Amino acid sequence: MAEENRFGRRTLLGGAAATGAALVASGWPGPGDPAGAIGTGRAARSLRRPDSLPHPHLPAGTDTLPAIGHVVILMMENHSFDDHFGRLGRGDGLTVSRDGAPLNYNPGPDGDFILSFPMPNTAVPKNSKISQSWNASHLCWDHGTNMGFARTCGPASMGHFTGAQLPFYYSLARQFPIGDRYFSSVMAQTYPNRRFLIAATALGDVATDASGISAKDAPNGTIFDRLDAHGITWRDYYPDVPTAALFLPEYSDNLHDGRLAPINQFLSDAAAGQLPQVSLVDPYTNYSEENGDISIGEAYAARIIGAVLESPNWSRTAMFLVYDEHGGWYDHVPPQPAVRPDDVPPEITVPPDQPGAYDYTGFRVPCVVISPFAKRNFVSHVVHEHTSLLKFVESKWNLPAMTYRDANAPDMTEFFSFAGSPPFRRPPALAAPLNPFLGALPATSKSPGFHPVATPVDGNTLPPAEYGVTRPPHA
Repeated sequence: MAEENRFGRRTLLGGAAATGAALVASGWPGPGDPAGAIGTGRAARSLRRPDSLPHPHLPAGTDTLPAIGHVVILMMENHSFDDHFGRLGRGDGLTVSRDGAPLNYNPGPDGDFILSFPMPNTAVPKNSKISQSWNASHLCWDHGTNMGFARTCGPASMGHFTGAQLPFYYSLARQFPIGDRYFSSVMAQTYPNRRFLIAATALGDVATDASGISAKDAPNGTIFDRLDAHGITWRDYYPDVPTAALFLPEYSDNLHDGRLAPINQFLSDAAAGQLPQVSLVDPYTNYSEENGDISIGEAYAARIIGAVLESPNWSRTAMFLVYDEHGGWYDHVPPQPAVRPDDVPPEITVPPDQPGAYDYTGFRVPCVVISPFAKRNFVSHVVHEHTSLLKFVESKWNLPAMTYRDANAPDMTEFFSFAGSPPFRRPPALAAPLNPFLGALPATSKSPGFHPVATPVDGNTLPPAEYGVTRPPHA
């Protein structure tokens, strides 16, 4: 998706995988050594391996959740849990005092302290330093404190949006279950995180640029390859660029077979009850909530989710609303240790790049699970990241894992109840988005039909004066 150009770097690895010598030289265990796949906290001998089955006693391809016929993943762009759901009142959001004053803070760039503050409107501020690059993300993480946002991404990054600004999202997340420990897969930009979504590894990528588009398929395939091998139908619906195109063979091999479909086909497929078994829905590269007016991104998500709620396929659908990464917006929960997917290190040079590996998740992002079988009044506190969505698909159809990361991911099943009458057999009424789309969706980001409702403020004017203080609020 459209993002800032990445910092300059030297590529450590010349291809999709490295030689054992190169890995050892850079401090990594050699290929095939399970110790090279460990984040922290788990012994190598306890890890499930790539190509292992979720249900080893059953044949690959066995449907273990027949109540679910359709899995839909809507992955939006670039927002943290706290900036979207921090004031939701469910889950581990922002902390406020009895009088409603925010208590979450970061040290500011001028020796002051910046409190989390409500954004003045739905427009992403201009002239801000908000960034989700590898370097900026690791500086914001600040060795596990999350105290580097205001210094690195500027005071504007401490802003959050309110229920009045995001009425559809708040209505959705107050009725369907949410995850307050759902993280992106890596502290980096869109491409590496979307690689994790479809291949359970970033394969060295740390940024959204041409280097993140691979001329080769992932070494152990993508989830699309797994689905094809067992005759499971799928489509990647997109307005601008399909996530499948991050591995060009997936794009070229499926360009003319209907598996890569324009976004309005999702609306017609849902209305006709003809959704495939697995749907991945991509956002606009602009107007997708990463920039501009976030009311447009909310309206887009509302149309996609509404199409599922109204579809004849609803009674057998499990839908997941998530975000690819945090976009540089503040979140108070630090990324978590994670299993290294493989023996391919990130393509960075230290210095000047910030050190790191694929042994931590990225920052928290919003996660809502939408299904007739979704539990009511439920908040999951289990640590999940994007490969948990893969694990759900793999567990349902007993598909072999692609890397150590998805092999060892929890599978999202705690969000569901399959006993008795489905909790949401009848879809609930939801609030309208602030700025709804009418009629067909704009076909691409270059189409007419986008109507911002707010004008960006200058990021240098944020936060409002009362949210810059001389000492932390608890002091």
